[in-house]
Amino acid sequence: MTTLPRILPITVIDSTRPVPVEAHHHQHDTIDLGPRSLGQPPPCSLYVADTAIDEQAIAREMQFHRAMRPEQSRADAARALVVRELLRREVQRLGLARPQPAASQETDEEACIQQLIEQVLEDRVPSQDDCRRYYEQNPQRFRGPDRIRVRHILLAAAADDVAGRLKARTRAEQFIAQLQAQPHLFADLAARHSQCPSRSEGGELGWLQRGQTTPEFDRQVFRLRTGLAGFPVESRWGYHVVMVDDQQTGQALGFEQVHTQIREYLELQVRQRDLQHFLLELRERYPVQGLDEIEAQAE
Repeated sequence: MTTLPRILPITVIDSTRPVPVEAHHHQHDTIDLGPRSLGQPPPCSLYVADTAIDEQAIAREMQFHRAMRPEQSRADAARALVVRELLRREVQRLGLARPQPAASQETDEEACIQQLIEQVLEDRVPSQDDCRRYYEQNPQRFRGPDRIRVRHILLAAAADDVAGRLKARTRAEQFIAQLQAQPHLFADLAARHSQCPSRSEGGELGWLQRGQTTPEFDRQVFRLRTGLAGFPVESRWGYHVVMVDDQQTGQALGFEQVHTQIREYLELQVRQRDLQHFLLELRERYPVQGLDEIEAQAE
């Protein structure tokens, strides 16, 4: 014989009756107040035609759309879910089926959506004239990297060592003052005081391109003019006394060197533009409600 669990006579704070009795007594009190969050579906203010996209679905999608502000993350997630639903509905309307079993882990729905996109977006390869026109209109984008030839003296200090970094900066300023009067001493000071392996080469780092050193050092030295920097350059390693010996501006690249790059870029731009137009058409076919309000909260 199965024994039913015993209901303990727990009472609510402001009543002397057991909870089951109290609940039964008040079960009709809020019948006209609409749905409550407890035991009810999550709230929803976003719709694609008659399909609801509730806040729970948006919250799950937000993990894939990181942003500085939660409002922006929510808006990005909502937009992605709307696009997915628009495409899903169009797949259903056209009766598309997965063309063939695939080895990838994509679902049938994802495969059908990809098939739809490929059908809608024509492969429009930009012409030679289109590519050359873009090349001529954007010459600054097509040149080799800038280079600088640098020497330095590293006065090391840990990032969390306040006293040590202050001492390193003070010594760097003293060396700069000394080198402004006697620049020929740079190699000697580097050999005796630098805490970088380059000290054996007089502090020589050779030719540098952007991105070859730590970001904070890279950002500063590429703004310097030729000659001794008038201030210590700070990095995560400490402070640097920097001498820029030479600078070279990147040489212009010929059209044939960048033709493939330009063609791929223009083709991608055309596909993105066509996809946006297609999505606008779908929004007319399947009305979207609530997205504008969510995006407005992110502004």
